[in-house]
Amino acid sequence: MQLEDLNLSAKDIMEMADKYMIGAYPRFPFVAVRAKDQYVYDQDGNAWLDFFGGIAVNSCGNCNEKVTKAICEQAQELVHTANYPYTIPQAVLAKRICDAIGMDQIFYQNSGTEANEAMIKMVRKFGIDNYSPDRFHIITAQNSFHGRTYGALSATYQPESSLHTGFKPLLEGFDYAEFNNLESFKAAITPQTIGIMIEPVQGESGVYPATPEFLKGLRQLCDSKGLILMFDEVQTGWGRTGSLMAYMGYGIKPDVVSMAKAMGNGIPIGAICANKNLASAFTPGAHGTTFGGNVLSCAAAYAAIGEIIDRDLSANAAKMGKYFMDILRSIPHVKEVRGKGLIIGIEFDAPVGINIKHGCLDRHMLVNLIGQSIIRLVPPLIINESDCDKAYDILKAAAAEAYEIE
Repeated sequence: MQLEDLNLSAKDIMEMADKYMIGAYPRFPFVAVRAKDQYVYDQDGNAWLDFFGGIAVNSCGNCNEKVTKAICEQAQELVHTANYPYTIPQAVLAKRICDAIGMDQIFYQNSGTEANEAMIKMVRKFGIDNYSPDRFHIITAQNSFHGRTYGALSATYQPESSLHTGFKPLLEGFDYAEFNNLESFKAAITPQTIGIMIEPVQGESGVYPATPEFLKGLRQLCDSKGLILMFDEVQTGWGRTGSLMAYMGYGIKPDVVSMAKAMGNGIPIGAICANKNLASAFTPGAHGTTFGGNVLSCAAAYAAIGEIIDRDLSANAAKMGKYFMDILRSIPHVKEVRGKGLIIGIEFDAPVGINIKHGCLDRHMLVNLIGQSIIRLVPPLIINESDCDKAYDILKAAAAEAYEIE
């Protein structure tokens, strides 16, 4: 669908969206009409360097040819059925995922927040079914982000943020501890605790990777206390951190893991993968979804995950992440560069983030802003050193301009 086909201008589209769509998003100042690899193109044909990545989604590159081909071919055969017939894309995708990441079984969902809801439900039901009606509490980390539906929102601990404002009371049964502090998690355990839910990298609060000692300690703690270790890898999964799943880079394995975002390279799909014992909690009727496991989404995900594995985009994320973080540290006024692979946070020493973001937009580069001083970068995993150098030059110039304004 293009402007000329509809006899509309970019201004018409912006005005139409502003009038008829609820204004929950601060928009970029252009209409995106097409995209390819690490670039998004606007209505005038200008190329925007995409270090936003659809919020860590377009890991194989925008409009990846193999993913696009899979979507087109599947759309001509079968787009949707209920989850009662067997379908080819569901089955082959399930095998490829479970084999690749060392898990037993999968349950498909539509998004990251739904995947986290499913994970919470599975763990709670397992605790109630196998222990007692009170064994449903889950410990999550302070400054976490697990999604915007009520279960996932309740698992999220950012009580003073806009995430929670106006949405209380939240769901009971969540306790919170300090990220990267094993003793804090130990102290939070009660007789009602059934699981610990953690992000290997806290992305939405400013890009804070877990330490190896912390995650290995959580695995040992869960084993010793009979608790379920739950990893939210909606954002870190499928190559983003330099390994196929972030937990694989830490040398441990959770009992259940959620995933989405890069899984479909732009086509909505999410899932949880669990060990067989835990997965048995989902008996027929315990959980369900109309669109989860949609055959079109599964066909896209099979192609996307194939690209990530076959092209070893995890290794490229590790290599480019190290290169990029090393050069970013030389930008004046950078307080800290944090990250793992190609999820990177640049914290500046003053609250100039909004000006840096707009400076990047003025130079046709897409970035994300967290708080007042952190720029977050989650580009496609296909980027090279030249892309990093270009992004560095833009960020450096935008930062210099921002500090002049300040």
